[in-house]
Amino acid sequence: MVDLNDIALFVQVVRSGSFAGAARRLGVPSNTVSRRVQALEAQLGTRLLQRSTRKLTLTSAGEAFQERCASAVDGLIDAGQELMTGHHEPSGLVRVAAPADFFDFFRMEWVADFLAAHPRVRLDFVLSDARADLIAERIDVAFRGGVLRDSGYVGRQVLRDGNDVLVASPAYLAARGAPDTLQDLKNHDCVSFAHPSGHATWRLTGPDGVDEEVQVAARFSGNTAQALRRATVAGLGIALLPHAITAFDLQAGRLVPVLPHYRCVGYGLNVLYPSRRHLPLAVSAFIDLVVEKLGAMEASTVSPRP
Repeated sequence: MVDLNDIALFVQVVRSGSFAGAARRLGVPSNTVSRRVQALEAQLGTRLLQRSTRKLTLTSAGEAFQERCASAVDGLIDAGQELMTGHHEPSGLVRVAAPADFFDFFRMEWVADFLAAHPRVRLDFVLSDARADLIAERIDVAFRGGVLRDSGYVGRQVLRDGNDVLVASPAYLAARGAPDTLQDLKNHDCVSFAHPSGHATWRLTGPDGVDEEVQVAARFSGNTAQALRRATVAGLGIALLPHAITAFDLQAGRLVPVLPHYRCVGYGLNVLYPSRRHLPLAVSAFIDLVVEKLGAMEASTVSPRP
């Protein structure tokens, strides 16, 4: 029979990325960890890890074994900790991968309230526009826009698709007037993502459900949505932006809708986590927070279409 302790050691080696890292975490000699994993491979009759002088990598068999065993090991550890401590409340470290501008629309006071409500939880945010490897980087929760392509993970949409909207500052509209039709945008200063021609083509769906296109001139362009948002708030023109990053400005009156009957099909925001099984209470509680806060934000700022 396979020793469950050896399986737990294997899971820790994968998460640590090395025998030495797992040994430090578990407080045992590194050669003991290596020997036990070799014994597990011998019992299973297959190689789980490819070893080199620089790093360890999973074989295809090792990857499948890790996926089957990791959540079960976590469940056993969590059960043991709950029995030993007598606590049934969220606890431990939650590592969160999010876009670099995440806290431009996710309020820090929400995080503060969450930590106050769960004093045994710690949050570690990894902010980057690069796509995180949840397993290799030991990420518990990741936020991603667009279509989810990681079929091995669990995804949940927290902001719906199709919420890109036209906005401008009150000062800009007071100076230039508001467009009456989509084609009127040709005569306005616009703020858009950079294009070599200095022009951008916006495709939006009108109130009758028909798609329309308009080519606009970009007086200001940039490569991040937050740069475009700040330029729009500063009165540099009309922008087509994701509703999630303009919601607070719309609520505060720094931005106002332009041609509100038009919408552009954009990408929503998804929360992603490695496994649904044995989800730690701390992770589950944080996901609930995100769904609640972003859902309420979207509901309070999206006007129903006629």
